[in-house]
Amino acid sequence: MAAVALPGIASAAPAVGYDVSHPQCDEELPRERAFAVVGVNGGLSTRANPCLQEQLTWAWESSGEVDGQPRAQLYLNTANPGQLLDEVTTWPRSGATPYGACDGGNSTACSWQYGWERAQNSVLSFFTPAARAARVDSQPSRYVWWLDVETMNTWQYGTAEAADRNRATLEGMAAYLLSRDAEVGVYSTGRQWGQIIGEVDDDSVLAGLDSWLAGSVSAAQAEAACAEDPLVADGEVALTQYVRDDWDRNVSCR
Repeated sequence: MAAVALPGIASAAPAVGYDVSHPQCDEELPRERAFAVVGVNGGLSTRANPCLQEQLTWAWESSGEVDGQPRAQLYLNTANPGQLLDEVTTWPRSGATPYGACDGGNSTACSWQYGWERAQNSVLSFFTPAARAARVDSQPSRYVWWLDVETMNTWQYGTAEAADRNRATLEGMAAYLLSRDAEVGVYSTGRQWGQIIGEVDDDSVLAGLDSWLAGSVSAAQAEAACAEDPLVADGEVALTQYVRDDWDRNVSCR
């Protein structure tokens, strides 16, 4: 495996990170990696990654040879299915939120509550037992948690209000993780982020979070993407992703 040359670093081996989740359950994971990002969910925020325990162990065995990138990081699947309430059994029926009281409807308040509850469930029901079984650190505050925003998941579209509800879901997820003293970032492409979330106000809990940018097709393009605009105001691009040999690889921008 060839090392990726990082800006300002003459030699770094291995200087590449990987991200894995449930699709890699039956794969032999890369032996040489500087850091790893593991998906907690099994494609949907309501499902667990069935290989989470094994992949956490693998992630903590990364070399940690890239400054500014913890050896083991995590990501969560995100979504907002509020337009499909008849089909959603996990939609909240109540809750006090920054957007007022949730009454079970397709509202900004319930979208925020949905995000909080999905993050809480992912941490308490999926991550914590898997980390303890793997005998690695089970404290959320010891990890960077990336919120994975992609059009392949269920989102609301068509109006500014729909984007507001989507944004509120991410805010709820981020708020829960921050309440556990975790570090939080956002993952997407600029195009998908614009379609799903749109602009983030300066007073949002999302403002200032680090960005992990997807969409590059080579290591060189991923390195260049470090200079692109972050997904949210006042944030920084911390990671960029590219695919080679069917593996998601990641370049540190730090």
